[in-house]
Order: sequence, then C-alpha cells, then structure tokens
Amino acid sequence: MDKGGLFKFAEEYRIKDELTISTKLGLSDAPITYFRLGSGTDISKESYDCPVVYIGTDGSGSFHLNEDDDVKMSENDMLYVAPKTLCGMSAGKGGGLAYIEILLEKEINMNSALKAGEVTKLKNLLDYEKGSITNLDLIGQDNLKFMIMAFDEGCYLSEHRAPGEAIVFALEGKGIINYEGTDFEVNEGDNFKFDKNALHSVKAVGRFKMALLLVK
Repeated sequence: MDKGGLFKFAEEYRIKDELTISTKLGLSDAPITYFRLGSGTDISKESYDCPVVYIGTDGSGSFHLNEDDDVKMSENDMLYVAPKTLCGMSAGKGGGLAYIEILLEKEINMNSALKAGEVTKLKNLLDYEKGSITNLDLIGQDNLKFMIMAFDEGCYLSEHRAPGEAIVFALEGKGIINYEGTDFEVNEGDNFKFDKNALHSVKAVGRFKMALLLVK
C-alpha cells in the first residue's frame, strides 16, 4: 500500500492460518495498525490510556471487553473503545478476522452516533438525500479524520487535492474515482488510497456510500 490506487485489504494483507500478524500502515506516521488473526487465534485482553477505534476489513470474530462483554466484528463494522477498557480479540474458526486499529488522542471530537463498546455497521449510519452528497463526521482530531459519505445517483465531488494521505472504504453501491487522470471503478468491499496532494474526484454510479480515513 505504498502508492495511491485501488486495492482490497483482504488481498493486500492476507489472513494466514494459525498466525497473528500486525502491520503498521505507514499513513504519515499515525498510530494505525492492520491486524490479521488466523482461524482460531486470539489476542489477550489489554487496555490503552487513549481511545481506540477498530474497523473490520475481512472475516469475522469477537472483541472481548472488560470481564464478560463480547461483541461480534465483521467487514465494515466499527467499534469505539473508551480509554482504560480491557479489550481482547478472537478469530472465528471459519476463516479468521482482520481489522484496523487506530489509537486516538485523549481529546477527540466524536459523533454521538458512536457508543463505546457497541459495534456499528458503517453503511447504516447515513441515509441518502435526493440530489445531494451527505457527509457525517464520526471522529476528528488535529491530524486525523474519519467520516462516511452518501452520494445520491449522479452526484460527484469535483477534482480536488487532499491535505494528507487517505483511505476510502467502499460501503455500498458503485463509484468512479478519477485519480491523477485515470478512472477506477470501486464497488462495495473495495479500498482506495490517495497520496497527499494527489488530484482526484469521486462520482456515484447509481447510489454510493463510502467511508474516508484522512491522516494529515
């Protein structure tokens, strides 16, 4: 994932049986790590002094919070964990679990739609608005932003440049990303990386939802 362009986390970073693998994503040195847990593997409970966000990208499994609170995680699910909360993970036996871990600053702006310890299906947080692009900021801090966007049919973002590196998570429908003069079709389950200051636009084909992780 060194260069901008279309990819799938599940193909770029594969789950491997009996192994737990962690990879720093290298987005502007932000504390963002990609974890893959092979079938039947687990990570023991631990806690951070800062808030943590987890985004499921492949497979399924469980997050174990505090003493006895278990929640299920799968692709394009999001979980917010409050500071000093014990949290462990275990992969399902059918194919493993992969997710992104984002360590946040102690002071963040967080949307009230997110509840600590509850898994959220990202695409269900935002409805379409006729003839419009709708944006919902979920998490914000000085150097990082995470949001979801819903494009009604035919809506588009004109060519622009982002102030940092970014990753798109296609949540629903189909879109066309023009990146530095080349069109890429993105469908549910696809990911796309923008390099800092790269020229790009986004257009819905039908209706289209996506999440965006921006690291400045």
